Amino acid sequence: VTPAQAGAQSNWRDIPTARLFPAARSRLFPWAPACAGVTREVLHSKHKTHTLPQILASNHTRDGYPLNTEIIEIFTDGACRGNPGPGGWGALLRWRGKEKEISGGEPLTTNNRMELQAPIEALKTIKRAVPIHIYTDSKYVMDGMTQWLQNWKSNNWKTKNKKPVKNQDLWEELDQLVSLYDISWHWVKGHEGHVENERADALARSAVPIL
Repeated sequence: VTPAQAGAQSNWRDIPTARLFPAARSRLFPWAPACAGVTREVLHSKHKTHTLPQILASNHTRDGYPLNTEIIEIFTDGACRGNPGPGGWGALLRWRGKEKEISGGEPLTTNNRMELQAPIEALKTIKRAVPIHIYTDSKYVMDGMTQWLQNWKSNNWKTKNKKPVKNQDLWEELDQLVSLYDISWHWVKGHEGHVENERADALARSAVPIL
């Protein structure tokens, strides 16, 4: 199968081998690795479909390197004055040497909710299917995404003690967003001089509403 032949298909889903694992897909479609990140988005998103020509056309960068060889870094943090109380979240995004800062707040919330809101809002701003590294100083977020989430979902959003999972609405929203991308989670120790973490912390604190 060539790109031209594949382009005759209605979209990427119509190519049977597109459902194979990336390694197998790479062997069968030598031209496919450049759009592997995009195909992941297509296969997981309920709201987006792209034809193969669209995928190939949108996945080239300067110097001929595919976009999915580049990484978006996201540094997040949350803050709360009182717990519960007014709170804020902040995120620093970096890609190709360019940075973007976003933040927001709520009049009545908790620190954990703000820690979750930060990666949620950051992921909402991303328009490209490239690898993403998310850095958080929250063990709650880190362990939730890497250890607890699948069990919660299997147990109908109950903890191992059969209690309802707190902040289920935000966990579900984050889980849906994460399913669209190739994401690696990283924990950093807060307030230990990590430059980007300190910047995310400052954004979160500055976004806490003054009541």
